[in-house]
Amino acid sequence: MSKLIQVLLVEDSLADATLIQEVFDEEKIAVNMEVVRDGYEAMDYLMVRGAHVDAVRPDVIILDLNMPKKDGRQLLHEIKGIPTLKNIPVVILSTSQADEDVAFSYNANANCYVVKPLDLDQLTKTVKSIDQFWFTAVQFPKTDEK
Repeated sequence: MSKLIQVLLVEDSLADATLIQEVFDEEKIAVNMEVVRDGYEAMDYLMVRGAHVDAVRPDVIILDLNMPKKDGRQLLHEIKGIPTLKNIPVVILSTSQADEDVAFSYNANANCYVVKPLDLDQLTKTVKSIDQFWFTAVQFPKTDEK
């Protein structure tokens, strides 16, 4: 891999965020991961404002659906409705296996829906599969950054 992949993880569980970062580190997956805890903070990051004036545009967003304040569903709609953000791939990573959550996510233009396993070994496999596809095989759109 020639370039460090910029990942924005939108996850309210500090434990889950830490586990995901540990898997990236242990598997030597070349990412720079920033973590935000809710949809409001994610929008500040994506719009490069507030506490995130030095934010780097992510190559991919990994988004949990169930969060306090502005949840992942609201955030997904907002991201995909903003021309400068809508081409950032959004990977839904949620414990929900509900058909309505999966359908909602794809209807709202999520790029994929991955069920977040509760087991550490399965989580490791899941994060590795995200790496193998999104960080290894996928070509990201070029952006005009400031």
